[in-house]
Amino acid sequence: MKILFRILAAILFILFFGFALKNTQEAALRFFFDYEMRGPLVMLLLAFFVGGAVMGIFAMLPTLFRYRRELGRHKKTLVGMEQERAQQLKARTLPPQPDSVVNR
Repeated sequence: MKILFRILAAILFILFFGFALKNTQEAALRFFFDYEMRGPLVMLLLAFFVGGAVMGIFAMLPTLFRYRRELGRHKKTLVGMEQERAQQLKARTLPPQPDSVVNR
């Protein structure tokens, strides 16, 4: 399976590298207030792709932190349930005690 993924990654790399070689012409990106940025088309595309990926990661961070907090709470609950279960098993394995004897 690893080999298949590596072959697929190599094919994608070759395709994207060919795309970059074919799109080296100068491109102009015009913003508001007559601001203009010039550069190779492939570099502009790469910059906006990376910028979009970074914004996507930042948009995902609050959800990620919320899930991590929930996971911590669930782990604490699970530990408490495991301790309770261990106490119940321990109580089952002890021989019955007379009413007048109390275990402490």
